[in-house]
Amino acid sequence: MMDWTDRHCRVFHRLMSARARLYTEMLTTGAIIHGDRKRLLGFDSSEHPVALQLGGSDPTDLATAAKIGEDFGYDEINLNVGCPSDRVKDGRFGACLMAEPALVAEGVAAMKRAVQIPVTVKCRIGIDDQDAEVALDVLARGVVAAGSDALIVHARKAWLNGLSPKENRDIPPLDYDRVYRLKAALPDVPVIINGGIGSIAEAKQHLDHVDGVMLGRAAYQEPWRLPDVDPELFGEAAPCATMKDVFEAMLPYIEAQLAQGTKLHAMTRHFVGAFHGVPGARAFRRHLAEKGVKPGADANVLREAIALVEDRAAEPVAA
Repeated sequence: MMDWTDRHCRVFHRLMSARARLYTEMLTTGAIIHGDRKRLLGFDSSEHPVALQLGGSDPTDLATAAKIGEDFGYDEINLNVGCPSDRVKDGRFGACLMAEPALVAEGVAAMKRAVQIPVTVKCRIGIDDQDAEVALDVLARGVVAAGSDALIVHARKAWLNGLSPKENRDIPPLDYDRVYRLKAALPDVPVIINGGIGSIAEAKQHLDHVDGVMLGRAAYQEPWRLPDVDPELFGEAAPCATMKDVFEAMLPYIEAQLAQGTKLHAMTRHFVGAFHGVPGARAFRRHLAEKGVKPGADANVLREAIALVEDRAAEPVAA
């Protein structure tokens, strides 16, 4: 979710679920150690619980970056061993580390020594020609022995040789049963499933077999699904009753960010999928696309866009 789930996106999503755990976009250890930490790691207090997702392979650097994240106030450190991006592969982090399970375990152990908050690992079921039964089991058992507090498993292989990052999100077949078998083999370890899950109804079905469900693209591209998370999964009311209520609650944050020099489009780019099956949704998107990018665009642009949408609920989540 690099370049997607930034701080503005996460504040937006938090207004739709008080209970879901939010994850940052993946940040490299080098960027955190040597870069502008306030810009990279700063987040709004409303985002809790929020996890910092790291990309890296050097145990010392992972420990240093994890400690920095803990000091910034994150609730969890997550090591990404699943991203198939070209730049990830070139930097020796992400999915290519599925081929180096001992190094991943060493990194987890180093982070566990450095921080008091949970350390988790996000991975694929395997890469390229690996046997998914063996590869996932070896990686999982290694990082659990090193202290990993949970495993998040994208139920697809990543083909680093032959498929683009975009193709790796869709072409390798999903194998949810492989993740279920991992959970059965590690009954005391929290296992969260990820990959191709498009609705809260689907998430509920997976929860018969695993401990949690991670939504990625579905949460970002179709945020209108998220207000059903708390009622359907936790038996609690959503923070905001309607998407228009979400935006009303979002406006003070937007105005505060604008006053600090943030461009409106940096925030509204996350809103394009907010309305589904509601008359005016297309006009909403068009207004933000045309007006939100102009110099000096302010919160009134969003207010005008919202006014173009009819006052009625979106289609049911399972539709």
